[in-house]
Amino acid sequence: MAFVQFSRVSLAFGGRDILKNVSLRLSSGSRSCLTGANGSGKTTLMKIMAGKIIADTGERAVQKETRISYLPQSGIVHHGRSLRDEAETAFGFVHKLFDKLEKNGDLLKKAKYDGSSTKILIDENHNLQEQIENSGYYRREADIYTVLCGLGFSVKDLERDTGEFSGGWQMRIALAKVLLEKPDILLLDEPTNYLDIEARYWLEKWLEIFTGGYLLVSHDRYFLDVCVNEVYELFGGNLKRYTGNYSAFEKTRKIELESLVKRYEEQQEEIVKAEALIRRFRYKASKAAFAQDLIKRLEKMERIEIPESLKKINISFPPAPHSGNIALTLQGIGKSYGDHRVLTELDLCLDTKERLVVAGPNGAGKSTLLRIIAGVDKNHEGTVKYGTGISAGYFSQDAAEMLDSPKSIIDFMEEEAPTSLIPKLRDMLGAFLFRGDDVYKSVSVLSGGEKSRLALLKMFLKPMNLLILDEPTNHLDLYSKDILLDALQKFSGTIIFVSHDRSFMEALSTKTLELFGSNAALPGARLFYGNYAYYLERADSAQADSVQKTEIKEQETGDNEQRRIEEKQRQAALRRFERQEAEILKELEELEAEKTFLDAQLARPEIYSNGEKAKNIKQKLDLNAQKIEIKTKDWEEIASQAENYRI
Repeated sequence: MAFVQFSRVSLAFGGRDILKNVSLRLSSGSRSCLTGANGSGKTTLMKIMAGKIIADTGERAVQKETRISYLPQSGIVHHGRSLRDEAETAFGFVHKLFDKLEKNGDLLKKAKYDGSSTKILIDENHNLQEQIENSGYYRREADIYTVLCGLGFSVKDLERDTGEFSGGWQMRIALAKVLLEKPDILLLDEPTNYLDIEARYWLEKWLEIFTGGYLLVSHDRYFLDVCVNEVYELFGGNLKRYTGNYSAFEKTRKIELESLVKRYEEQQEEIVKAEALIRRFRYKASKAAFAQDLIKRLEKMERIEIPESLKKINISFPPAPHSGNIALTLQGIGKSYGDHRVLTELDLCLDTKERLVVAGPNGAGKSTLLRIIAGVDKNHEGTVKYGTGISAGYFSQDAAEMLDSPKSIIDFMEEEAPTSLIPKLRDMLGAFLFRGDDVYKSVSVLSGGEKSRLALLKMFLKPMNLLILDEPTNHLDLYSKDILLDALQKFSGTIIFVSHDRSFMEALSTKTLELFGSNAALPGARLFYGNYAYYLERADSAQADSVQKTEIKEQETGDNEQRRIEEKQRQAALRRFERQEAEILKELEELEAEKTFLDAQLARPEIYSNGEKAKNIKQKLDLNAQKIEIKTKDWEEIASQAENYRI
């Protein structure tokens, strides 16, 4: 079995220990993710595993002939080849196998049969031929088409020069290449950053059938939940493994760190009180010695650290101004780019306090619609009418390009913020990943992602009652997404947004507008009176119903058409069962985590020595066991039904 293993790996940058005696093993079939606070060393560890960085100490063991492919977060640019030819370079390793096979063939021709040496060459040839066959080289044309189209490229794109594609599409090309390499171990650092919801879903399904092992770093909670069964957390330079998906890890880790959080909060209170006393007495002669003693005590104090995700930072936006009951009315909205029709006769009436997510395939016109609603794009058909008292704020994917200033981040934001929010700016900037000395950076030197985060925060500083957000979670980590989601859920105005983060979409939305796009049989839109999860369920049901009706109507069109209809029906039913199966498994993981916690409680002396407390815990364990048994039967039944629909 192919594997890569690292034992007691350590690495330091300057005086900071990034990794401390870290050990990790990945093998064929591994479904793993790597998590940790921003700057904890996740990318560094990935680069060490990929052989891009040499660790200070430690051992690296790789099974012979194990191939490792690594996708970095950004920075890859392609040019000089067509998209098809660039994708085919992923099979470069196979050409080396052919060269070796040819050399072995020449050696065999010259060799005299002497038993062992000839047998070694024959065995090696057989092994090489097997590797070539398993590489997919002879099916590469079909694989290239499947992977590129799955990641959102069109058939017309295949002959385009790769230099014509933007940065986000460049990273999709890079992702396509590492997938086509079909390595034994796959290391993906933020693979979903530049993918829309359809491409993410396709990648989830590709990873599901991938026979090798993989390690993911991602800020998409739903993607991690459906793709991994073990989580490695980097915290303070140490690495710890947890079984289960990401949501199970979060719950287990939170229970595990309860005492640490309590000590952290107590220490923070102590620090605040000490600093207040220092400020009060520092310059009084009679208390100067006391103040100096406090200063020394604080300097010697070993500060307790907790993961950013457990720190209680709550941010809030200025109150939404009062408005009428209707936030927005669209009538007959249409838009074309030359001969390309994007939107057609779109009507919409949105009440205040609604949270509308705009969904649809790539190129369906989601961002175009938001630009029209925001008033940025005025060259369209139909009318956009805001309700009484509506004040709108718009965040776009290119907001970073309009942000430039020689001032520091903190000075820039203090100028933009109302007086009441200035004391909270540090926390707000921290929530958007500007921490510590980062706030003194000049705005003009920030990266595109940093400027995008700052532009989003800047927009939230103004009193508004209609937020129009195009991909607000891009460039945010899971911790920052949770803070943003919490603030948006508390926001008392109306929100219209586009996102590719499924967890975020399901948690925030109350209505869903589906745009069909120009490639649909009937271009237009549908409004669903429910969140994104409700939309997916109804859309699947509608698809299944449509398939059944089509089957009846087109019964006599031939066997091929009949099979196509049955396949659509099978896929729709399978998706429903798989979604139910995932939900039950998630509940089972929660119950298992609860069981682990209760077992640990029962093992504590103060519990098992107290008859009443022990009895209470045992009752909870019995109830937990009953629930697990019921859910297990439910899962077996659903899994059995799902299996009937799998090929």
